[in-house]
Amino acid sequence: MNTKIYYTLTDESPFLATQSLLPIVCGFAKAADIDVETKNISLPGRILAAFGKASDDLDFLGKLTLDPSANIIKLPNISASVPQLKAAIAELQKNGFDVPDYPDAPATDEEKAVRARYDKVKGSAVNPVLRQGNSDRRAPKAVKNYARNNPHSNGVWNESVKTHVSSMQANDFYGNEKSITLAKADTFKIEFVDEAGAVTELRAAKPLLVGEILDATVMRMAALEKFIAEQMADAKAKGVLFSVHLKATMMKVSDPVLFGAFVRVFFKDVFVKYADLFKELGIDANNGLGDLYKRLEGNAKEAEVKAAIDAALAAGPDLAMVDSAKGITNLHVPSDIIIDASMPAMIRNSGCMWNKEGKLQEVKACVPDRCYAGIYEAAIEFCKKNGAFDPKTMGTVPNVGLMAQGAEEYGSHDKTFIAKGKGVIRAVNANGEVLLQQDVEAGDIYRMCQAKDAPIRDWVKLAVTRARVSNTPAIFWLDPQRAHDREIQKKVEVYLKDHDLNGLSIKIMSPKDAIVETMTRAKAGLDTISVTGNVMRDYLTDLFPILEVGTSAKMLSIVPLMAGGGLFETGAGGSAPKQVQQFLAENYLRWDSLGEYFALVPAFEQVASTTGNAKAKVLADTLDEANGKILEFNRTPARKIGELDNRGSHFYLALYWSQALAAQKDDAELAAKFAPVAATLAAREKEIVAAFAAEQGKPADIGGYYLPKPELLKKWLRPVAEFNAVIDAL
Repeated sequence: MNTKIYYTLTDESPFLATQSLLPIVCGFAKAADIDVETKNISLPGRILAAFGKASDDLDFLGKLTLDPSANIIKLPNISASVPQLKAAIAELQKNGFDVPDYPDAPATDEEKAVRARYDKVKGSAVNPVLRQGNSDRRAPKAVKNYARNNPHSNGVWNESVKTHVSSMQANDFYGNEKSITLAKADTFKIEFVDEAGAVTELRAAKPLLVGEILDATVMRMAALEKFIAEQMADAKAKGVLFSVHLKATMMKVSDPVLFGAFVRVFFKDVFVKYADLFKELGIDANNGLGDLYKRLEGNAKEAEVKAAIDAALAAGPDLAMVDSAKGITNLHVPSDIIIDASMPAMIRNSGCMWNKEGKLQEVKACVPDRCYAGIYEAAIEFCKKNGAFDPKTMGTVPNVGLMAQGAEEYGSHDKTFIAKGKGVIRAVNANGEVLLQQDVEAGDIYRMCQAKDAPIRDWVKLAVTRARVSNTPAIFWLDPQRAHDREIQKKVEVYLKDHDLNGLSIKIMSPKDAIVETMTRAKAGLDTISVTGNVMRDYLTDLFPILEVGTSAKMLSIVPLMAGGGLFETGAGGSAPKQVQQFLAENYLRWDSLGEYFALVPAFEQVASTTGNAKAKVLADTLDEANGKILEFNRTPARKIGELDNRGSHFYLALYWSQALAAQKDDAELAAKFAPVAATLAAREKEIVAAFAAEQGKPADIGGYYLPKPELLKKWLRPVAEFNAVIDAL
């Protein structure tokens, strides 16, 4: 019986690791008559597909998620900011691909059509397509036990720490949100009505389902700019670093604009004085200080403008740094500081970020919108009062996340607009009735979100199931002060009645109260399931794993697709760019493929359960055993050359997996096939590992960042011929 698992090709260090790992996976899977087929959802792959230069693998997988047989391994991909998108386009063009430039200010119909295609590629282009189910994400027991026995460091905290979160107190998305639940199926279109009453359609009519929740909100740009100026002054007065924490990749329409506001206000005098020059050079604050510097190169006024920027930096508060040695600030690139990675890292570092001297310093963390800022504020206050968490004793916090069918903000991209003038942006139904509307001024950010009823019902069911299976209390994080959450809570209260809750502890709490209770329990060594919406899911499944096990890359992330198949996600890619930089400089790949190892176990189990393929179950059981040994013997990548890296870790996966297959008693054919593999790898362990180590310490040219050359990838990622021969023989 031939069965297929689809394995995604993505970007950066996960993609590099795939070059080494995938041949092992394919070889072992073939022994159980399972084909592993790749589908390219990388940033360059998506660009080429958008212009008909390659197959649209994302579209293929999106359709596959609606098939009960879907079995997809999804690695982290780039959610591209505009600078990343432009860099990938330039690399494709350099390699001979006929793709157009990204039009910053499209004027002609052709430019607008090109921009529309690129807008579907950038930001969160992948996840809303593939996530046709809700999220079940947790730290595997083996990972948790390893962290307890080999604890990482969490920085010291006390009440004197000056680090704090600053958010707007009015006129943000949170404060302006309106939300309704549809009593019947309908359609809605989005319109802008200016002061003179002229109507411009922003989005054509789309369907609404009965029971669907529809939100509309607006961020007032004038209020945001005032907030930024006030926080700059306060950071300078308090002597703390100034930082902004957004999601400019996933929230691809709204958050780059928010980021741009921070750049414009911080360098206000520069942008005013050189307005004409910046217009001529096409400088957009939304792309950050790094893009500004790049566009200035070679200009007659380059030195003058740089001096003005330096003066603004000297006059303002000290900026948090991304790379102190290279002078890269928090405001250089919108995709460098991503809130779900940056805030947990700060909390783990005693509430500090890096300053321009390369030293840790307390910080003002600006999270302008209040929708989710409160969880970080409460977490920081908890650490101030209760000290750092101890990984040896800390409880675990699994998450059940509402994300199916573009739920909440991650499905908002085609419903987010920057107001062109004063007026009203409104949602109008099929009868011309206004469902929701917001007054706007020029520059305001208008955003609409949807959450369908069936995914919410499924989310509640998944939460109850997880609570019962793991015998763990569960908390729904819902804010009674937020319009959207009130509508969600009404449904949760109804759908909980569909389940037997006898013996279960299931609560509904505000996020601030929920995080305090969850952290209190975790401090006492107790586990708590967080049941949250899509964005909070993203944030918590970085925050708690980073505190618990030192990384979010080792999480088990299962998405039971609503149509019956499975999507198995493999960890977080927040550190992927830095790992590529290290690889290119030192031929040392720090990416940890443990997430891939863990995701493959339920993928094989699904094959077994849906097709009756008994060999697939043996593969799953033995891989699970091998994963335990990877952790037990610490065969995960270290951090510096001279130690085991990603490729060496893959060798040990092959060794332990083949040994487990050779020793198991359930399938004699598999045991016979893998016994000589195990014997060969065990006999040559030292020389193969030494050969991998000998490759380290020299620059690795792979022929491109976004589009590496296949022959160079093979050279650097599969450098040990002796090991390759064993794997390829499978």
